[in-house]
Amino acid sequence: MTHTFNWKIVFKTLGALLLIEALFMSIPTLVSYIYHEWDTGAFIVSTFITLGAGLLGLFTGRKAPKKVGQREGYMIVGLIWIVFAAFGMLPFYLSGACATITDSYFESMSGFSTFGGTVFADVESLSHGILFWRSLSQWIGGMGIIVLSIAVLPMFGLGGMQLYSAEVTGVSYEKLGPRISGTAKGMWIMYISLTLAEFGLLWLCGMEGFDSICHSMSTIATGGFSTKNLSIMEYSASIQWIIAIFMLLSGINFTLLIFVFKGKPKRMWKDEETRWYVISILIFTLVLAAGLFHHYGFIEPDDGYWTEHNLLTHGEKALRKAFFMVTSAVTSTGFAASDYMTWPRLFWAFVFFLMLLGGCAGSTAGGIKQVRVLLMVKNGLAECQRRIHPNAVIPAKLNGKPVATQTINNVMAFVFFYLLIIALTTLVFCTTGIPFDEAIGTAFSSLGNVGVSIGHFGPTGSYANFPVVAKWTSSLVMLIGRLEIFTVILLFSPTLWRK
Repeated sequence: MTHTFNWKIVFKTLGALLLIEALFMSIPTLVSYIYHEWDTGAFIVSTFITLGAGLLGLFTGRKAPKKVGQREGYMIVGLIWIVFAAFGMLPFYLSGACATITDSYFESMSGFSTFGGTVFADVESLSHGILFWRSLSQWIGGMGIIVLSIAVLPMFGLGGMQLYSAEVTGVSYEKLGPRISGTAKGMWIMYISLTLAEFGLLWLCGMEGFDSICHSMSTIATGGFSTKNLSIMEYSASIQWIIAIFMLLSGINFTLLIFVFKGKPKRMWKDEETRWYVISILIFTLVLAAGLFHHYGFIEPDDGYWTEHNLLTHGEKALRKAFFMVTSAVTSTGFAASDYMTWPRLFWAFVFFLMLLGGCAGSTAGGIKQVRVLLMVKNGLAECQRRIHPNAVIPAKLNGKPVATQTINNVMAFVFFYLLIIALTTLVFCTTGIPFDEAIGTAFSSLGNVGVSIGHFGPTGSYANFPVVAKWTSSLVMLIGRLEIFTVILLFSPTLWRK
């Protein structure tokens, strides 16, 4: 026996969230108007269409029961990213920035999923309104549309733990208080604070105000959309350091960052995943910096050879570019301070290994996530001990506590599906004519929401010539990666739809 699916609550929730999207869409509309650009009308029309759809959803779901069940929660979370991207593509298409619906949807999904790859070969030719909307869509998607909604939906008589648990799908998540809406609000206050702090520092260091706010939104969301064709390459060393540090912060569990600002920094450092994350970034940075220092000719093609007189300067450059690239790859941001395609191929493999790791659970970063990697390592070491002592009970431990077998199984299943999806995506890309190295690189990039790949899709490239089938496939994989696989799989599971 199955209970009736509550479609009204789905329509009502989607309608309320579309009203939020329409509100956000009015901001780039204002930006376009201020700069007297040709696409102001396209933004106005897009905003009103989104607003109308939201009101229709609220009307359709009127008198819906307030409780959001597990099935409804997963359905809403799965649909909202698709719906947001569908309405989010309207400014791209109606303004003529994108010639096709395929390109428009790809760019929109790339924004909301924080993938960060773009179909625009010349980003600098875009209007200020479009550039702002690209960065804003990443900022909205970074913290999570649903986490945002939990802080706002009570105004519409909605809310609940089911949406939050379906959205925050890491190994674990932590509430800051008894009410989940309080947790969501706290995370958004931290999110906004970091964005404003980075904006102020970038502006003070010489970046133009408009570029500063766009790059700040993309950084904190670990998205990677830039207002420049060369990403961060043409900016000063101080700006590159600032962005790298904020990428590092954005890869940490936001609830732990809140404890730091509440005067409890030890709470964050006691977390084993955070220590693993920070220490691994430092180690990888030193290794890559040493490699770049040794292969000094590859730091920048036109830098020439170093001498003892400029050793310190180039040493700083090696460390900065290594730290920036490692942090960008681990947090899945995708910004580039240099074109790693000019580096030795060994360093390419190094960068793609880092893309797999991801940031911490509860952060805006993509990838497998540090806690899952940590648990696999710990379980592997524990298994070696079990082989030596077959009768002993030797569990893997995290933060000094034994980890449940169910959690270990969850991690192993996640990694299996992660690699399986990469394999299938690579196969699809190859059938469209993409070379194998670019296909597997882009598959990793799509599922990890990293954005940059290799070859034509590297730091200085774009997805403009990506085949149509590959673009739609990549858009789907971006969604799967953003929802961390299980949410999407559960939607197709018969068990979820039984009572």
